[in-house]
Amino acid sequence: MVGSFLNVVIHRVPRGESLIHPGSHCPACGTPIKPWHNVPVLGWLVLRGRCANCGSPISVRYPLVELVTAVLFAAVTWRLAGLSLGSAIPAYLYFTAIGVALAAIDLDVRRLPNAIVLPSYPVLAGLLAISAAWQHDWWPLLWAVVGGLALFGLYLVLVLIYPAGMGFGDVRLAGIVGGVTAYLSWSVFAVGAFAGFLLGAVAGLAVIAARRGDRRTALPFGPFMIAGALLAIFVGEPVAAWYLDLLGR
Repeated sequence: MVGSFLNVVIHRVPRGESLIHPGSHCPACGTPIKPWHNVPVLGWLVLRGRCANCGSPISVRYPLVELVTAVLFAAVTWRLAGLSLGSAIPAYLYFTAIGVALAAIDLDVRRLPNAIVLPSYPVLAGLLAISAAWQHDWWPLLWAVVGGLALFGLYLVLVLIYPAGMGFGDVRLAGIVGGVTAYLSWSVFAVGAFAGFLLGAVAGLAVIAARRGDRRTALPFGPFMIAGALLAIFVGEPVAAWYLDLLGR
C-alpha cells in the first residue's frame, strides 16, 4: 500500500501536482481507476499492464515500486528487530519510503525535490528522538546529528570544488543519509558514506563497458546514496570489522 502511494509521489511531485486531488486515474484517458484495479501488484497483473478503459499501457515500474517497497520494508524491519532497535523501525521505514521515491524521481528528472527532502529532516529527527527516548539512550541521537552535519559538509565541499560532479540536491540528501546511518553506529555511517561512491563508480564503469556513455556521462547520484545507506544498514558492521581486521594484518 505504501508502494502504491509512492507511485503517486513519484509521478506528481516533480510536476508540482497535488497528492490528493484528483484521485488515481489513467494518465492517457483520465478515467478514474476502480478500487479493485488499484490493488498493489495484483491490479496491474489483472489488467495485464493496460488501462481497463482505453487500453493504454501501464508502466511495469508501478508494480515494481510496490514490490520493492514491500520487500525493503520487510527486510529493514527484520534487520532492526534483530538489533533490538524496534523503536527505530518507524524512522527507517520512513527513510526507506522516501528513498524509493527519491531514487525513482532522480532517475526520471535528475533532481531530488525539496518537497520531499526538506520535510524529512524534522520528520526523521522526531522519529529518532522518540526512539532514543524509548531506549533511554540519547547518544545515538547526538551521533545522528554529528553524522548528518559531517556528511552534509563533505558533500558541500565536493560540490564547491567540482560543481559538475553532483548537485545541491545531493548535498541536502547527504545530511539525511549521514543522520540515519550514524544513529546506528559509526561503522554503518562510514560504510554507508563510502558505498554510495563505490556503487556510483561501478555503475559508471558499467555504462562505459556497455558503450552507453563515457567518463563525462552524468549519472543521477541520489539512487546510489540511498542504496549505499540501505546496504550499510545490513552489512555495515561486518564490512567495517573486516576492513579493520585487514588493516591490522
